[in-house]
Amino acid sequence: MLIVKDDGDFLGPLSGVMKDWTAAGHPPPIIMLEREWRQSADAFAIEYDDIRAAHRVLAGKDPWAGIQVRREHARRQLEHELMGKLVHLRQAYVVDWNRPKRLADVVRGTRAGFLTMLRAVLRLAGRTPPADSAALVRDAALLIGFASGGLTEPAAYLDAVTRTAEYVNRMERNPS
Repeated sequence: MLIVKDDGDFLGPLSGVMKDWTAAGHPPPIIMLEREWRQSADAFAIEYDDIRAAHRVLAGKDPWAGIQVRREHARRQLEHELMGKLVHLRQAYVVDWNRPKRLADVVRGTRAGFLTMLRAVLRLAGRTPPADSAALVRDAALLIGFASGGLTEPAAYLDAVTRTAEYVNRMERNPS
């Protein structure tokens, strides 16, 4: 992630560095103006929590001074993201029900996002999410109540997403 000052043309000067960066196989970084960064903790609460947990300052000042992610913003975004994922998965499952390879592709294509959501659930529950994916799924499964094994199998994956969405929805009614 790059946070830049809104003081003119920054895209041109960054383009050469970014060309080399992406040519080396790295994804382009998220680029935000400093004022956008400071005003977006409510819109990107899950992402901000994830970034804060893993960030390193390579140059310049620490961008977290004065930025706070509110629990209700993270919970609301998480509920929105989970319900969107659930709707998308059900659509894909109905269309590709008799095509196991296609369903497996859907699961693979959405797994990284689901892991991000599981990290957010654990944080909202006051727990520190493990860095290891298998441990993350195990800890979240114990908390939420889904089977931690077999998340590569479409039916088990859909059940895990459904139960996670239900769990987060109950958090609204029972805040901790």
